[in-house]
Amino acid sequence: MFKIITLENPILRKKNSNVDFNQFNSKELEKLIFEMKETMIKSGGIGLAAPQIGKNLKIFVIAEKILDANYYPTVFINPLIKPIGKEKTLMEEGCLSVPGIYGIVERPRKIKVSAFNELGEKIEFKFDLLLSRVIQHEYDHLEGILFIDKAKELYKQHLNKI
Repeated sequence: MFKIITLENPILRKKNSNVDFNQFNSKELEKLIFEMKETMIKSGGIGLAAPQIGKNLKIFVIAEKILDANYYPTVFINPLIKPIGKEKTLMEEGCLSVPGIYGIVERPRKIKVSAFNELGEKIEFKFDLLLSRVIQHEYDHLEGILFIDKAKELYKQHLNKI
């Protein structure tokens, strides 16, 4: 399990590097992804990006518990995101790297994501609502952006509206 980096650490504000599948052997990548998922689950998160554990790589994982019965990947490597339509939603967000702070963040309701899975295969999916939000939140980490940068208001008590 990794230690989660918090707000004071400047690595959270850095843009991250694409994963070069030629430089990673599959066992290293498999181990990193396994440990990221384990860290996320044990920390009570629903998503975790590589910079949150001190790795300057464009990788994030999302928890299986937020997925519905359809197949969706839980690992996104070198992702690109495009909004679908103009509809936006407001929702409370929190972050393992910003413990105890929550905020209302406006994000596009629907997105299209293209990325690679852990085998280096290209994947493309469309996401809506909660999945869309979690993926956008984790993607922001890869760009050095935190939810507190986008929040309309910040507070210390969870609203329990989710």
